[in-house]
Amino acid sequence: MFPLIETAYAMGFPSGEGGGISMLGGFVPLILVFAIFWFLVIRPQQKKAKDHRLLVSELKKGDEVYTDSGIFGTIQKVTDQSVTLEIAPKISIRVIRSRIAERTKEGKGKRPSQD
Repeated sequence: MFPLIETAYAMGFPSGEGGGISMLGGFVPLILVFAIFWFLVIRPQQKKAKDHRLLVSELKKGDEVYTDSGIFGTIQKVTDQSVTLEIAPKISIRVIRSRIAERTKEGKGKRPSQD
């Protein structure tokens, strides 16, 4: 009725010694996958987050920056939670400090006029 049932019973787990070694061999691929994941994903993200925290902590008046929404401006005022950006002559906006994506230039005081 079931012609392969004898084959299925014959393919059972081996008995005896060596069971612990095969168990350790099963964890080696998992450890390798985690190590690869660590070096390719987790570690670079942690480094990028650390660099961003450093950038945000070093913001000062006169720096030219852009936000993560793509707005370029010059920092006019820095507070604990926000920065005021001048995005055009006499037009300023307030932005949450952590939303600054990158510094384009170190500020050296007043920006030259763009005529």
